[in-house]
Formats: sequence, structure tokens, C-alpha cells
Amino acid sequence: MHELYAPVADLMRQVAADIVMPRFQNLADHHVEEKGPDDFVTIADKESEIRLSEGLAQILPEAAIIGEEACAADPNILAAAGNGLNWIIDPIDGTGNFAAGRPPFGIMVALTDNGQIIAGWILDPVRHRLCHGALGKGAFINEVAVTARPSGAARPIAALATYFMTPEQRAEMKSRSEGRFQTVEIPRCAAEQYPRIVLGENDLTIFERSLPWDHAAGAIFLNEAGGRLSRTDGSPYIVGDDRRGLLGAASPQLWDEAAKVLFG
Repeated sequence: MHELYAPVADLMRQVAADIVMPRFQNLADHHVEEKGPDDFVTIADKESEIRLSEGLAQILPEAAIIGEEACAADPNILAAAGNGLNWIIDPIDGTGNFAAGRPPFGIMVALTDNGQIIAGWILDPVRHRLCHGALGKGAFINEVAVTARPSGAARPIAALATYFMTPEQRAEMKSRSEGRFQTVEIPRCAAEQYPRIVLGENDLTIFERSLPWDHAAGAIFLNEAGGRLSRTDGSPYIVGDDRRGLLGAASPQLWDEAAKVLFG
């Protein structure tokens, strides 16, 4: 286990117990705001980010804090994401689900160094499942090492998040995947989608937006588990690179096959 695992894990579990779960299925109307079309924030998101920011600053004071809600208030914060040591925080991923009173949702934290992801944690507070990975150290669910495994389905199971694509992109994605993949509904929650790939429930996934709080923790978890998450052109996912488009798969071979079908 890497040395930061225990303090970060303890902090996330405490925030889940003190802030997130008491608000789950217990939100008043004025506790939910819409930042943009189908993009919600709740009082639990805000309180969770404050507590996580305070705790992470104590664990590693030399790292700056880049939180989703802080960036929503001041977009200039995100401009520094590729520079130096940074904690990346998604206080509640899958807020739309959380606000609707249903899972999945999760808390995500990552640590980056000049854009390279060096550690990541994904907590599902409903299932008490903590997925985490550290660069060169492997991937774990709670304290058990895990290796990504394909589903074994006759056609690879694909969860294609096309919501933020243009209508033309969505039509092309549907045309290219039809008959080649078994497409399934997305969970609208990256904190759930990455574990599904590692656990063999899905074989591959596409994301159009690549905001660091949505993907940094999942990227290192999947890559350290032996799967692959990278840009659709095959280049690594680096925090601070604001290009769109990510492809994740349960194995490098599946990644190559999917890239040929979807982008070849």
C-alpha cells in the first residue's frame, strides 16, 4: 500500500459518514441547484468539498487543491491543473443520481504531479467500496489487489457516454458500434463506470468530456489494474490537457480493437 492510502481513505470515509450519507434521500428543494443543463450541485457537494479540501491540505500541505465546485466558482483555478502537485477533488460524482435519491454516486480524489496522475481513490459510500491505485503500485478494491478482466461476452459490452457529443458525433458513434458491440446504458457516474470496467461488467467506455475530477482517479485505477484509459488517439491522459475524448477498456488489446472500430 502506498503511504498516502490510509489517511486519504480515512478522510473520505469520514466525509461520507458525516456529510454525504446523511444528505442522501434527505435533500430539500433549496438544497439542489442547477449549474447548467442537467448539471446539478447540492449542499452535500459543497460541504463535502470543503471538508475534503481541509483534510487533504493537512495530509500533504505542499499540494494545491483543485475541486470541482471551486472551479465552478472560479474557472481560473483549473488553469493550474497541469502545474506542480495538486489534489483533484470530486466531492460527489454522479450528483444527478444523488439529487434524485438513487445510486450510483461516489467521492473521487486524485493526486497529480505536473499533470501526471500518481494516486487516485474512488469511494462508493453506499456499498462501502473503495477503489484505489498508485503509480507503479497496482490497483485495489478496499485492501484486495485487483486485475481488470474482460466480460467474456460474445460482443464486447460498451458503455458509450455520448451525452456531450454533437448530434453528428453521436450518430457516427452509433453507426460504428452497431453490430460490433453490445451497448448498455451508462450509469451517469464515472465513479461507477471505472469499477465496472475493472470488474468485468463492461468491456469498454467512451467519455467526451475529460475534466480531471471526473477521470483522474479512475484513469490510474484502471491503468494500474492492467486496463487502459487514454485519449482516443492513443496518447496518455494528462491532467491539464483540455482536449476532449477518452477511451477506456479492460485490456490494451480490447482498447486497440475498440479504437479501430470507433475511430479508425
